[in-house]
Amino acid sequence: MTRRRRSLRAAKVHDRRSRDLPFNAEVAVIEVDDPLALEAGEKIVALRSIRNDPLARLHSRGQINEAQYRGGRAFQNDWERAERGPQAVDPTREYVDGVQAREPITEGQRKAALRLNRIERALGADGSALVHNVLVDGMTMQQVGQRRGLVTQRRKDYFSGRFQECLDRLALSYGFATEQRPSHLNPAGGHRVQAVHRSGE
Repeated sequence: MTRRRRSLRAAKVHDRRSRDLPFNAEVAVIEVDDPLALEAGEKIVALRSIRNDPLARLHSRGQINEAQYRGGRAFQNDWERAERGPQAVDPTREYVDGVQAREPITEGQRKAALRLNRIERALGADGSALVHNVLVDGMTMQQVGQRRGLVTQRRKDYFSGRFQECLDRLALSYGFATEQRPSHLNPAGGHRVQAVHRSGE
């Protein structure tokens, strides 16, 4: 009897999904590690918002793989780290002629900027613009086409395919995938990307 109870307890995944969502919510079900787990590997079912997150929307619909998703998230993290946008005014600091001293650039920001420069060269001008539109500005493929004045379905499909190629390059650059060279048995040629599972993630 105790063995049966133990096996049922081990297979249980806690459902922590919200039951009352806003009327305009766009969410997807995701299984994540339980932060309150007593044993390693326990999972919970949660909802993540995909409303203003095109990368999460593509991942939740199975249109991109895990390596592409992680590569896109790593790019977004580097962008946020390297960006030196407007900063809030600290009212506790002494006022000196309205001039606000800039904070020095940290080592993390410098490394993120170097990675972004390397990735921009690898993606090219068009790929960099597309990645920036989707991952930084949060645009959909339809919005990308509208911005460029190209609204046909064929162009939308082109941007989707090109964005997937860019995500493959990001996965390679950040180490979430390895590149497989085409073999003599693969007459179609081209490079394929194989996801790599990194420990601790």
